[in-house]
Amino acid sequence: MESSKQTDWVARSLKSVWHPCTQMQHHETVPLVPVSHGRGAWLYDAEGRRYLDAISSWWVNLFGHANPRINAALKDQLDRLEHAMLAGFTHEPVITLSERLSALTGNVLGHCFYASDGASAVEIALKMSFHAWRNGGLSDKQEFVCLKGGYHGETIGALAVTDVPLFSDAYGPLLRRAHVVAAPDARAAQEGESAADVARRAARELEALLQERAGRIAAVIVEPLVQCAAGMAMHDPVYLAEVRALCDRFQVHLIADEIAVGCGRTGTFFACEQAGIWPDFLCLSKGISGGYLPLSLVMTRDAIYDAFYHSDIARGFLHSHSYTGNPLACRAALATLAIFDDDDVLNRNRVRGARLTQALAPLAAHRQVRHFRRRGMIWAFDAVVDPAEAATFSRRFFAAALQHELLLRPIGRTVYLMPPYVLDDDEIDGLAARTQSVFEQVVGT
Repeated sequence: MESSKQTDWVARSLKSVWHPCTQMQHHETVPLVPVSHGRGAWLYDAEGRRYLDAISSWWVNLFGHANPRINAALKDQLDRLEHAMLAGFTHEPVITLSERLSALTGNVLGHCFYASDGASAVEIALKMSFHAWRNGGLSDKQEFVCLKGGYHGETIGALAVTDVPLFSDAYGPLLRRAHVVAAPDARAAQEGESAADVARRAARELEALLQERAGRIAAVIVEPLVQCAAGMAMHDPVYLAEVRALCDRFQVHLIADEIAVGCGRTGTFFACEQAGIWPDFLCLSKGISGGYLPLSLVMTRDAIYDAFYHSDIARGFLHSHSYTGNPLACRAALATLAIFDDDDVLNRNRVRGARLTQALAPLAAHRQVRHFRRRGMIWAFDAVVDPAEAATFSRRFFAAALQHELLLRPIGRTVYLMPPYVLDDDEIDGLAARTQSVFEQVVGT
């Protein structure tokens, strides 16, 4: 019966569902996995096979599937208020969430604007930056700067500050391209250079651009500490400090895209904390709702908010989204923040992270592994593979991982782990051992 259900779900999905970030023809050789339910760090298919969700279902599921505390908060909210428009109305969950997030920045970022997904948050930050400068009489500041290999989403505005050709090239004629400057990727270190040296070298390239174009540049957008879609490219925190200083010096906004790297993923709740700086705009999504409901937001400073505060409606920020500040999503986010506090998550993650790093040591030493790296609860390494096999490496690794009860989805030749924050010791050890087995199955011992 279960096998029949499994086959039926796959067939129906392939006929009716256009899956994201997927060349659908590939499912002729790599079948869909029909998920029946989830529990903790595990997903289960219709036949009862389980898969350790080692990438947190695209980096969103922080505290496991079917988390009882988040479930309880949503059930309570469902009986109170499922949704109300946020234009002209407000409600307790969105107020409390905004206050708690602001408090985590020491109230430096005191205003939250809500949407549903990460790309929308990036769009909002870009529009706010441009509009704030225009309201302040600097209407020439219409350009943006992004990093080489940077990824910020797939809507038109977000694609314009995304330097991943696979995503952006097809839509090039629709985009107003941003300036692209060197990334501070520590893997680019020359002989004798440290990660901090690479960061400072990249910052000098940005400085040169700002010296030339600052009068026309509205903002610089960065993914703090880890450029995720660029193959988990990690950099020294000094880069953020350097960029913050440059933005202050040249009167340019700094947008921190913490959609993937926020919510404790890099070891601190906000990645920017590790550089001792705050941006002008901070974008959050993914883990903020614990992986339960679509929610994103942009946090910003009083000065930005004040630039829009006026009797003239045209000076207001006229951006809208039907489900802005949805009460259910906000309650999921509040339950997520409560777990961080109640379970001392950041400190416990340091213990989990040390154990997983130690368990991965044999894989890190593998002769076909390069640049093994870690930042907080993100691990990554680059596989050395035959050029003829590089194009299919990710799909082959994904398929092999499923055979070992793992959900892993490499980015090109970069294998990464971004597990939920609930793994016990047995799951940590099993994740490391199985990842090594999959790697050796795909590339050899």
